[in-house]
Amino acid sequence: MAASFAIVSPATGAIVTTHPLIDESEALLRVQTAKTAAKEWRRTSIDERIRTVAAFVDAFVEDGENISRELASLIGRPVQHCRNEIKGFEERARHLLAIAKESLADKPLPEKDNFNRFIRRDPLGVVVIIAAWNYPYLVSVNGVVPALLAGNTVLLKQAPQTFPCADRFAIAFAKAGLPAGVFQVLPVDHEVAAAVLRDPRVDHAHFTGSVRGGREVSKTVAGKFMGLGLELGGKDPAYVRADADPKHAAENLIDGAMYNSGQSCCGVERVYVHASVYDAFIRHAADTAAQYNLGDPFDEKTNLGPVVNVAAANSIRAQVEEAVLKGATKLVGEAAFANVAKPGTAFVAPQVLINVDHSMKVMSEETFGPIVGVMKVNSDEEAIQLMNDSQYGLTASIWTKDADAAYKIGNELECGTVFLNRCDYLDPALPWGGVKDSGRGVTLSSLGFDAVTRPKAFHFRLK
Repeated sequence: MAASFAIVSPATGAIVTTHPLIDESEALLRVQTAKTAAKEWRRTSIDERIRTVAAFVDAFVEDGENISRELASLIGRPVQHCRNEIKGFEERARHLLAIAKESLADKPLPEKDNFNRFIRRDPLGVVVIIAAWNYPYLVSVNGVVPALLAGNTVLLKQAPQTFPCADRFAIAFAKAGLPAGVFQVLPVDHEVAAAVLRDPRVDHAHFTGSVRGGREVSKTVAGKFMGLGLELGGKDPAYVRADADPKHAAENLIDGAMYNSGQSCCGVERVYVHASVYDAFIRHAADTAAQYNLGDPFDEKTNLGPVVNVAAANSIRAQVEEAVLKGATKLVGEAAFANVAKPGTAFVAPQVLINVDHSMKVMSEETFGPIVGVMKVNSDEEAIQLMNDSQYGLTASIWTKDADAAYKIGNELECGTVFLNRCDYLDPALPWGGVKDSGRGVTLSSLGFDAVTRPKAFHFRLK
């Protein structure tokens, strides 16, 4: 009997579906299929690759409502927000399509008598993309689309909770007429995934997930001279300066903290507020958080769903309890959420904590839930020191009317992206990546194509 994985609804605790798994022999057969297909796909013109991938995007978006509802059942995110993931997928894919030809074009060097010199971007070969369950389509599009446009073949492994999301890509690619073997799915367990990564026919991998997972993947491929991109955890900070509008900042930062139930690598997890606007900020933050509708992801009024499973919910609650025991104060009343956010369920009520410090896990370890801690600061220098006091470095946001001050602060921050007066958003024209334990390498932008290609120098003496 073939092995399968049971996917449990975070909202109901019932089994949504079971997804078949493939064994190591079948997985390695798919690696060989990808290796074989790569020989022809790399010879396909960039125009043909663009047409095919564009047709894939069209097919995927056309089925967006069905995909959104399926995603809501898999991860419990409100269906209205699942639709936003389809929009984000399209925005990123369309941008990558628009810049592909220029990004992958030969780069000529200055003229030199009797010589022709240029740099060409060659595809790597077989690329494995390991995606995360929290944004299965946004995470995947970052790697899948540039890899295919560059002439690579792709094997996509989704997280078990979102195995069906890889199938959605496969269906759309089939409708687009992508040649067989150029894109394949890998519904495998960790052991089989490791065997795939160790295989010498795999030329590059990109992993999105936890720091622990990133370390495991790094160890797995340590004996190979292959590229590895890592997008890992985050504990993203925000700083609200004295000149900021505290109401505007609070509304936006609470959205950045609560969206997708806080399960975003670039979600806002800690906020530092200048003392002069602190009281106004925490009042507006608490009011905003208290207005969330926690509940059934298929109810169009719901804007906060469960976290991914009961174990994750328990871990989040434990962080809050530890903080309270150390002196933190909850600002959001829990009574309004008590009928939904019950112990033993995956529903976690939104919460804003004050009187927190960096000795508490809620301010130092990734929470990945609808919880945010707020600390009072007295200067830019204090804010910078606290923002950098983390093992992570994905994004940071600054809230101020003074752009010059924000540039100076941004130069001191140890992170991959600095925002001014916004947060929790990826612009596909900009590179996406982190520093420290948030990972290495980038996706998106023209630089994202560099990760899935290698430079080849052409140095021709013409006579």
